Amino acid sequence: MRGVHPVRRIAWPPSDAVGADGLATREWLVTNGLGGYASGTVPGVITRRYHGVLIAALAAPLGRIVMLSHVAEQVRFSDGRRIEIGGRERSGDASDAHGTGYLVEFRLEMGLPVWRYDVDGVVIEKRLFLPHMQNTVHVLYELVSGAERVELALRPSVNFRVQEAPVSEPLGSPYELRAADDHVEIRLENSPFPPLRLKVSAPDATLTLKAKRLENVLYPVEESRGYQARGDLWSPGYFRFTLSGGARVALVASTESFETMSVLTPEQALEAERGRRRRLLAVAAPDAREGVAAELVLAADQFIVTPAGRTEEVARAHAFGDEVRTVIAGYHWFTDWGRDTMISLEGLTLVTGRHLEAGYILRTFIHYVRDGLIPNMFPEGRQEALYHTADATLWFFHAVARYVRLSGDQLTLSIVYPTLKTIVEHHLRGTEFGIHVDEDGLVVQGAPGYQLTWMDAKVDDWVVTPRRGKAVEINALWYNALKLMEEWAAAHNDSAETYRGLAARAHDAFNRRFWFADGRYLYDVVDASDLATGKGSDDPKCRPNQVLAISLDYPVLDENRWEPVMQAVHDRLVTPVGLRSLAPDDPEFKSRYFGDLRARDAAYHQGTVWAWLVGPFIDAWLKVYPDDLASAQRALSGLVPHLDEACIGSISEVFDATPPFTPRGCIAQAWSVAEALRVWVKLAQLSRTGQEAEQRILARAT
Repeated sequence: MRGVHPVRRIAWPPSDAVGADGLATREWLVTNGLGGYASGTVPGVITRRYHGVLIAALAAPLGRIVMLSHVAEQVRFSDGRRIEIGGRERSGDASDAHGTGYLVEFRLEMGLPVWRYDVDGVVIEKRLFLPHMQNTVHVLYELVSGAERVELALRPSVNFRVQEAPVSEPLGSPYELRAADDHVEIRLENSPFPPLRLKVSAPDATLTLKAKRLENVLYPVEESRGYQARGDLWSPGYFRFTLSGGARVALVASTESFETMSVLTPEQALEAERGRRRRLLAVAAPDAREGVAAELVLAADQFIVTPAGRTEEVARAHAFGDEVRTVIAGYHWFTDWGRDTMISLEGLTLVTGRHLEAGYILRTFIHYVRDGLIPNMFPEGRQEALYHTADATLWFFHAVARYVRLSGDQLTLSIVYPTLKTIVEHHLRGTEFGIHVDEDGLVVQGAPGYQLTWMDAKVDDWVVTPRRGKAVEINALWYNALKLMEEWAAAHNDSAETYRGLAARAHDAFNRRFWFADGRYLYDVVDASDLATGKGSDDPKCRPNQVLAISLDYPVLDENRWEPVMQAVHDRLVTPVGLRSLAPDDPEFKSRYFGDLRARDAAYHQGTVWAWLVGPFIDAWLKVYPDDLASAQRALSGLVPHLDEACIGSISEVFDATPPFTPRGCIAQAWSVAEALRVWVKLAQLSRTGQEAEQRILARAT
């Protein structure tokens, strides 16, 4: 995996996989910079509603649409044998990984998937990629060895639907097929969806019309998550063509025009995408250009998008000479979230050398500030934002600070500073959702029916972890924001003394109120509001939120309390893949994140491990133990083998809280990748600096 062009190989079947279901737990993901993607299991079996060869990101109100669900692949020999080489759609109750026995290797080449099949000595490789900024997918096939030529048949199947729609949604009808020369279109009459355009690059390609309804297809992951798990697909027939040694053949599928699809040949488009990825590595931090860090740079690229169809946002950005960029919080189901964007910004854009896009993101968000809050999220297929968050806005200050320090862009700071000032003023006056600064200088938040911190699970009317009151990380972020404003004020004709006084007041109250002497760590919430009684209490649950009182640029916690806090966190919350959201000895601790929505959300922040927290933990640990790089590196240890599971080459959203720490949730999560990459590079830089210092000492000694 060393070198400029990272390759991750997995011999197939993996040694730890048990049965067909075990094979189907490893997934892959390729994105297009618009929020669209292709994704599936490595063996090719559909298991999720989000799996598909092309999920197009279309303008609101459509959002992301499953346009091409599956392509069945069959090798045909001259002696009459017909062998399926990939997993096909599963129907009935049987676990069907038919054809996966021919897969001998799966690998990522610079983040792009390659399947290697061995069919009785005939070796075929398949590659898949999406050209940047297009809703187009290329699937390339190559005969590597074992025969001069074979025939390949490809049968596409579809059910055009919004990606969040249940798989049981009836097939639209009628589907209409149109063909002219090598151009094929599948249209769904009387629907808002665009046609799916298909073409095969082989000169002898033919299309055999043999329409087929694939009934009762099973999506087992949806079944395990308590959702509708059976639905139908429709296929128009199959393409046939000859695959000869030394020449690749591509199936191209798209919602773009045929003119756009034809600008580059499949080989040219592949080389263009490879060139783009080489440039991503070239501009990244030096310690992120090879090995695991380089893989994470390419994984990070999947989350930075130009959102499709936000016409007002685009017009506004262009008027200011900007472009629109945002961050997809996670695949497959998240859109862009304010909190996730601000936490991820440094790892996704600054460590990777994408400073220009970081500036776009920050300047885009100031236009969405309302009543002193940045958006919590942008719902799928809508242009209007939702604002129910108390911490995303305070993370905005952190993101601006990291951006300015690493880019030196004082102009952007001058642009966003007036907005930052109004945010502080709104918090002092009080704003939506009960967010306000109390008499003691600490931030209070909470409103009936809302989950305002990052621990935001809610099922129907049940807010699982309301944390109403004065939450520890909210006030750590508030203090950090005030100190940053103090730092920036003089250069912007503002009063540094005002922010210094507010920060001192918050600091004194924080250290007086949040220290839990019996446990020698910090309360999670003080003055925790009970809406039923109106009374407040202090919550001693041991959670990872307290780490932010140490990890941020301006730590609010008195230094003499850093060590006991970090020891409590290390001993009770740290795992090889992140931090538990609740200590195991708590009566509300849940060890597994599994089951239907209610069961999952009951565990979401009640023990479940979050990978993103490894970043703040390592920052805080190195403040307390600056020479203990080994312990910091161990905190990242489990995420390296994790790159071979779940979404190959990326990092999951969450993990079970006890061994074997099974990955759960989104298969690729922005802040998981961003924070792992950020601290990986930080540790590499510190390690190298230490080695250089040691060499200088030795040189002087000799």
